Amino acid sequence: MSQLKNKRQIITVTNPRSPISESYRALRTNIEFSSIDDQLQVLMVSSAGPGEGKSTTITNLAVTFAQSEKRVVLVDADLRKPTAHHTFSISNRYGLSSVISQQCSLEEAIQMSDIPNLDVITSGAIPPNPAEMMNSKRMTLIIEKLRQMYDIILIDTPPLLAVTDAQIVATKSDGVILVVDQGKVKREIASKAVKNLENVNARILGVVLNNVKRKANEEAYYYYYGMQDK
Repeated sequence: MSQLKNKRQIITVTNPRSPISESYRALRTNIEFSSIDDQLQVLMVSSAGPGEGKSTTITNLAVTFAQSEKRVVLVDADLRKPTAHHTFSISNRYGLSSVISQQCSLEEAIQMSDIPNLDVITSGAIPPNPAEMMNSKRMTLIIEKLRQMYDIILIDTPPLLAVTDAQIVATKSDGVILVVDQGKVKREIASKAVKNLENVNARILGVVLNNVKRKANEEAYYYYYGMQDK
């Protein structure tokens, strides 16, 4: 395993009692109670555009699920600008693209993190055809196999308005969480992202508003709202 420098602090690990960590736990709870009859096992997290905090959100959400004694795997399906291998300081020699292209088995691509109950599948090498890989039968089979191995599968994708990858993965997921930077993204852009999901009949669980200020002298935090039945 390569010793990559961890570029990102995971606040639910470093400061679990902070208001931000509590917001992630509230997000987890809302997801758990959002569906009584249908199982929400495969969850996709995306954003309208880049830099809105989707990868930070999915990482901390994965940690909170793992802390609740769930068997969790985080899959980095952003085959264009992957981040999971940096966040968890693990190797990206083999990952999702390696499994889809049959360069390694799924089991070989799964890596343990330092967090109990949380495994990670990194992106693997960046391929020339990410959308085709996401739309492949192999990707569908990978998700079905992970369903048998884990309680929660969290999939990080590229932004919705940049490429079609996220829309494709949404069709293979039980629910979608959209991350929106309140101070960065205009309402019409966020609405377009929602429309893209609706066009493929994705089940939108809700929206995470990023960089909402609680008070002028406090940090930005993540606030979850808009749980809806689709």
